[in-house]
Amino acid sequence: MVTVAVDAGGADLGPAEVAAGAAIAARAGVGVILFGPAAEIGPVVAGVEVVDAPVSIAKAADPAFAARATPEASIVQAARAVADGRAHALVSGGSTGSALAAALFNIRRDRGIHRPALALPLPVPGGRPVLMLDVGANVNCRPEHLVQFAHMGSAFAHAVLGIDSPRIALLSNGEEAVKGTAELIDVHEQLSGAAGTGLRFIGNIEGTRLFEDAADVVVTDGFTGNVALKLIEGVSGRTIRAIRDSAVSTSRGRLGGLLLGPTVRSLREQLDPEATGGAYMLGLRQVGVVAHGRFTRRGFARAIEVAARGVREDVVGATRDALRAAGALRAPAAVAAQDG
Repeated sequence: MVTVAVDAGGADLGPAEVAAGAAIAARAGVGVILFGPAAEIGPVVAGVEVVDAPVSIAKAADPAFAARATPEASIVQAARAVADGRAHALVSGGSTGSALAAALFNIRRDRGIHRPALALPLPVPGGRPVLMLDVGANVNCRPEHLVQFAHMGSAFAHAVLGIDSPRIALLSNGEEAVKGTAELIDVHEQLSGAAGTGLRFIGNIEGTRLFEDAADVVVTDGFTGNVALKLIEGVSGRTIRAIRDSAVSTSRGRLGGLLLGPTVRSLREQLDPEATGGAYMLGLRQVGVVAHGRFTRRGFARAIEVAARGVREDVVGATRDALRAAGALRAPAAVAAQDG
């Protein structure tokens, strides 16, 4: 059985909601070790073990310092459980910064990886998801980081999303190769010369084409990716609410709303961030998933299931093999210098 270490500290709806999600996942056959304040978690179902960890660093101003200085924190204990082999994967519903810091100090980067990246399959109504990375792990990225993100995203899309030859694009302010920052232009040049590595790079795309089946994987830095992600989620949610409000504003609208109700509910479900379960922390030695802190139990259950699936499908190994085959891993000397 796959066991997932889950940090219950820092979730917006409280540890009990995370525990309810863990119960759903446990009933589906996933083992869960839940780290959080036992007094707030309460009774749990079979298959869920609770480790009392009342300290949370989800709101820490300096996540890296807090992860080093607070070994008793729930996210640190959860990450250590994965590093020690007591669990196979990590799920956090707290802040991205604390989750990433705890994972880097305990689970560690995989050999040859410059930086981990948060990779999120964006739901596309009526189509297959678009994988975007980085969506928040790295505010500043050097060209070599983005090049490696492209290879990591391609490997993930093939191994997990089942896309035989994923189309890789850079998110930019224009489709021309000369558009974007100097760093982005450099990345475009490097990826354009990567044909022999098996990478299917199609160039730049603008934000308006994210959901137009223009690419399967979209690469950007963590700052741009996080802003784009939250804008997408905000616009999607507001659009659904506007449709609902219009449907009840008049008698004719209410009649139309009855007819459109099933279609609107289906659309809402397709756009719901909880359905994806969260973002993978690609580039770690073991599987890590960051869920939205505002998730309900349904979202946390999905995040745990996604993490377990990543273990079963050997996402880490598949990504590593693809990077090695493409020659996209750092040289051993560079690895030793940074890891040492």
